[in-house]
Amino acid sequence: MLIAALCLTLGFAGVELVAGLWAGSLALVADAGHMLTDSSALGLAAFAAWMAARPASKRRTWGYGRAEVIAALVNGAVMLLLVGSIVWHALERFQQPREISGATVMGVALVGLMVNLLVFRVLSRGERNLNVRGALLHVLGDLLGSVAALASGVVIMATGWTPIDPILSILICALILVAAVRLLIDSAHVVMEGMPAGLDIDKVHSTMTAVDGVQGIHDLHVWQVSSNRVALSAHVVVADLGEWPGTLAALNRALLERHEIDHPTLQPELSEAGGCVHQPEACR
Repeated sequence: MLIAALCLTLGFAGVELVAGLWAGSLALVADAGHMLTDSSALGLAAFAAWMAARPASKRRTWGYGRAEVIAALVNGAVMLLLVGSIVWHALERFQQPREISGATVMGVALVGLMVNLLVFRVLSRGERNLNVRGALLHVLGDLLGSVAALASGVVIMATGWTPIDPILSILICALILVAAVRLLIDSAHVVMEGMPAGLDIDKVHSTMTAVDGVQGIHDLHVWQVSSNRVALSAHVVVADLGEWPGTLAALNRALLERHEIDHPTLQPELSEAGGCVHQPEACR
């Protein structure tokens, strides 16, 4: 699924780049750059899936899931450089307009729109993990880019007004910039071991304290190891260590079913000598 979408997007990005350079359309070149970022996102998802399948080692006990985060940071930085380059050339185009083949721009943009719709359909019918959802956002942005390039071709054919090309190029760059900044922020959040999106630490705490046998929770930490793996660690205050195996099983089940946390590490403590004595505010 991801490989098929990658081949479609990357292949047409090359066609659009060549056509844009031949027709003199910066809008097509910019849209080709946007499709290239989509290809990077799809390639990142495919690469992450391959890396995640590799087993953990003695040096990398968590496995290779975070390779996608490193790739995402690089991808985001490249996207920013791409935006800067296209905007620079767009500003130059305002000062030195050049002839543009509106028919070529319109024809290639129309084909690009159809390709993006096909890629969106392919991804929509596949697995809905974080990687694929992120790739879908890229493709949606590129759909808008194709519409902008198509509009550029229509306006140039109808009126001959070539400034529409750099104007829409800058608009496409804005789409790339939003995707790049979002990608960098999300990647940095994972690197900083932030709370995974969609999870609320208070709700996780409430879920755990609602389990029978749990008297309190403290030192609760939740972080994202990779895009599809969430880890948790906490100290659990109980009254009887003999009941801990059953309590542990109930906690693991509740965390997985209600919050999709699949890697909890829980340490039991007796209420007489544990957190409720030394940290009473944490055990409420």
